[in-house]
Amino acid sequence: MTRSFEQLLAEGMAEPVTGWDFSWLAGRATEERPSWGYARMLTERLGSAAAALDLQTGGGEVFAEVLGSLPRPPATVAATESWPPNIELARANLRPFGGSVALVAEDAALPFEGGTFDLVASRHPTVTDWTEIARVLRPGGRYLSQGIGSGSNRELTEAIMGPVPVDDPTWARQAVAGAEAAGLIVLDLRTESLRAEFHDIGAVVYFLRKVPWTVPGFSVERDRERLAELHERIRAEGQFVAHAERFLIEARKPDPS
Repeated sequence: MTRSFEQLLAEGMAEPVTGWDFSWLAGRATEERPSWGYARMLTERLGSAAAALDLQTGGGEVFAEVLGSLPRPPATVAATESWPPNIELARANLRPFGGSVALVAEDAALPFEGGTFDLVASRHPTVTDWTEIARVLRPGGRYLSQGIGSGSNRELTEAIMGPVPVDDPTWARQAVAGAEAAGLIVLDLRTESLRAEFHDIGAVVYFLRKVPWTVPGFSVERDRERLAELHERIRAEGQFVAHAERFLIEARKPDPS
C-alpha cells in the first residue's frame, strides 16, 4: 500500500532519535561506506591499547560493538557524550566493558588527567579540540577519527533551505593544521564522497531529526512546503540522491623517549 505524505511524515517523526543507530532506515535509505573501514581500523588499534577513550560516543553503539569483538578489551574504557538523552544508553552499552561515560559539552575541556590514554577515537565528531586530545594522550598514543567533511549532504540541505554558501574546500587541510598545531604528527589523511539515497520522505524527516546540522532549525511545520516538493520528487524519480563527505585522520603524540 502506498503511504501518503502525511503518513510518511508521521512515521519519520514518531521514531526515537537517541543513540547513533540508523537501522530504522533499512529499506528506506542507503549510504555508501568509506573504503578504509573505520571499525576494522579501530579494532586493530584497540587490540593493543591499555586505556581507550571514545569522544562524542553517541549511544556508544559503535565503540561497544568493536570492544565486543576483541578477545581482551582495554583495561580502561571511557567515553564522552554531549547530548543528555544519549548518556544512559551509552552507559548501558559500555558497562559490560567496565566503561564510564561522562556528560561533556562538545567545546568543554575533557575531565581526564593528562597522559591518560594511549588511544583516543571519535566517529563523526561535530567539534574536534586538538589541544585537549593531545593533552590526554600518552606519549606515543594515537588519535583515530572518521569525520564528516564540509558540505556533507549538501544536496539535501539545499532541497530544504535553498542555495547555501559554497563550503570552504580546505577543510581537510584545516584538520591537519589543527593536529599539528597541537603537537601531533599526522600519520594518515583520506577523504571520500559517498552516495546517499533516500527512498521516501519519512526517511528524510528521520535523518534530519537525527543529524540536525544538515538543516539547522529543521522542523516539519517550518519546512512542510519544501518537504512536500521533495516528496513529489522522490515519488517521480524513485529516490533522492545526496553525497556524504567523510574523512579519516590518524595522528600520533610524539614520544620523547
